[in-house]
Amino acid sequence: MADDRISSISDNSENGGLTRRALLAGTAGLSAAAMLPASARADFPVPAIPPLEREDYADARRRFRTNLISKGPSPEKAPPLDTPAGSKRVLYRGGPHGSIELIAWISPYEPSSKLKPAVLFLHGGNATGDGHWELMKPYADAGFVVMLPSFRGENGQAGNYSGFYDETTDVLAAATYLESLPGIDRNRFFLAGHSNGGTLALLAAMSRKFRAAVPISAGVDAWRYFRRYSGEIRFDESDPKEFIMRSSVCFAPSLKCPTLLLRGTEERPFDKDHQLLMDRARSAGVSIEARTLPGTHNGVVPGAVAESIRFFNRIAA
Repeated sequence: MADDRISSISDNSENGGLTRRALLAGTAGLSAAAMLPASARADFPVPAIPPLEREDYADARRRFRTNLISKGPSPEKAPPLDTPAGSKRVLYRGGPHGSIELIAWISPYEPSSKLKPAVLFLHGGNATGDGHWELMKPYADAGFVVMLPSFRGENGQAGNYSGFYDETTDVLAAATYLESLPGIDRNRFFLAGHSNGGTLALLAAMSRKFRAAVPISAGVDAWRYFRRYSGEIRFDESDPKEFIMRSSVCFAPSLKCPTLLLRGTEERPFDKDHQLLMDRARSAGVSIEARTLPGTHNGVVPGAVAESIRFFNRIAA
């Protein structure tokens, strides 16, 4: 499996006495200089508290187009995709208006009059590998149809890597493909993802409705991610909106389904941004939980898959 880096970075700086109301409301009215933690200056302005956007994320996406200054494939080099054992290789139409044909793997099943639940699982890292598919077996064993899509620019495929934005378009296209297959129960259509896939799962769950979502080791703050992985920036970093549109913490009230955030006990602990995401979501009436499970960033995935199955079955009961 690819090396799935932690998509969220803990910040040990304090809130500087800001009230809980200020945390929930964001940084409106603060100057750019005031938004910068003294110990965390970067080439692009980094807000001390990610702003809260009042617009629904799905509406914001319809009006926003990312401005890619540099265009090219995923930053993670990987071989072309084959078809792992126990999977069926399918093609779905990602990209703007279905302009890019991308590979996905799906668990074989026979459509019947008894509809089956389905899980769209989003892999970690910036490339797809057979090891990702090996982790999907418990879903199939539990009776779910599971699909693992690849994304633009990965493994030699067409499309330009954008860093969580246009990839979200691919996720939504993959969701449409999976839920439209014969024999799939749209009322039991779930979403999960690990690491970078967890980041995308949150953004996708803010874009359309799933029955429930389980982001695993997800990042919620694009400023922090790209401050750490600045070599992956392909967009115009002078435009704060580019970071906002990649940061689920800015759109927490837009979550459209019950959500369970999972992490490993040996990872960095949930930081203030994760708590802020939950506080903002709950203030809007969203059902959101967080839980830690034994394991490292990668090692937690098998346990998290099992936990997601329990969560999905509980929600659907």
